Amino acid sequence: MAPLDPGAFLQGLFAQAVASAQPDLCLPPHLPAPPKGRLVVIGAGKGAAAMAKSVEDHWPGPLGGVVATRYGYGAPCQRIEIIEAAHPTPDENSVRAAHRLLEAVRGLTPDDLVLCLISGGGSSLLCLPGEGLTLADKQALNKALLASGAPISDMNVLRRHLSGIKGGRLALSCHPARVLTLVISDVPGDTLEDIASGPTAPDPTTCADALAIVARYAIDLPPAAHALLASGRGETVKPGDPRLAGQEIRLVATPRMALLAAAEAARAAGVTPVLLGDAIEGEAREVGKVMAGLARSVADHGEPAPRPCVLLSGGECTVTLRGQGRGGRNVEFLLALAIALNGKPGVFALAGDTDGVDGAEEVAGAVIAPDTLARAHGLGLVPRDILAQNDAHAFFESLGDQVVTGPTRTNVNDFRAIYLP
Repeated sequence: MAPLDPGAFLQGLFAQAVASAQPDLCLPPHLPAPPKGRLVVIGAGKGAAAMAKSVEDHWPGPLGGVVATRYGYGAPCQRIEIIEAAHPTPDENSVRAAHRLLEAVRGLTPDDLVLCLISGGGSSLLCLPGEGLTLADKQALNKALLASGAPISDMNVLRRHLSGIKGGRLALSCHPARVLTLVISDVPGDTLEDIASGPTAPDPTTCADALAIVARYAIDLPPAAHALLASGRGETVKPGDPRLAGQEIRLVATPRMALLAAAEAARAAGVTPVLLGDAIEGEAREVGKVMAGLARSVADHGEPAPRPCVLLSGGECTVTLRGQGRGGRNVEFLLALAIALNGKPGVFALAGDTDGVDGAEEVAGAVIAPDTLARAHGLGLVPRDILAQNDAHAFFESLGDQVVTGPTRTNVNDFRAIYLP
């Protein structure tokens, strides 16, 4: 077999992972039988419009509804209204989308079916501030959360308890209709209440849990938000609530499915895949150091697998913003990985967000090679200083090593691949 081009090989694995989570592939097998009454389609997330288009293309009867997605992630639906809104910080359209979804499910009967399409990003795309809160409060909270270094599970505990539509509340609004939620997961462990902050999922966490997270990460909470949590009025819908008895939630695509698709593509190319896990969390730069150690083990000792192999992992790292850079957990991971490898021969890597957006940038991620640091030094860049500034996007932009996919219209979290030919 001819030698593989490392960059093309890694890009191919990433493309395979993204393709495996495309709604038109993974959603149709989960469509239900037509109901006795109406079918109403609602949803939110970066993949929601593409999911809605798949429903329209494969549904045999009448339908209507509304979904919210990120700007630029729309799809040409004829019967389902598409509202584009902001991500990662909500805007006025996020609030409008929440109200439109609630209007769409008003007055339903037990004969009706609500098909709810949820994917990552729905937390900001569907925004209904809780009692006493404003959009400005939610925007300030979201920015504070993104800079806090808190894992996504902790962020979403707060989001659920400060919302009028998340934490199972959207499902209650559909009662007494039956609700089937189809989910493309973007969170470690596929925890249903965390995906888009669980608009149709019951929530086992409490307002007290939310306040503990505020204290743990020293989050600057708007006064109205603190009052809502302290009073207990922000409590979410709990497991066992009888009003949720007629609903079902199905995972149609997950980070693990994406990793398995990439692993299959690697085997077909004659490369041994090593799956390290689909739920890896932690500070991106620290995960980069750990992964560098694993890559060195392969290079020096042939463990946990001999060459040629590729180390595959997923999950969602965090970046605690301490510098003045643009953030981005995948590029921060890669820069830390490159620094730790220090030009180690024969190690190549790609990391990217499967939705095509790493942080707030219209860039999925980047690639590194053994000459990454040398080329950076040749441009007068100081990698450690750039990492300290959380400015890895600028680093890879200078090198021309960014991975730009445009909107992928799906989201199964981060994808990391380290290739040792």
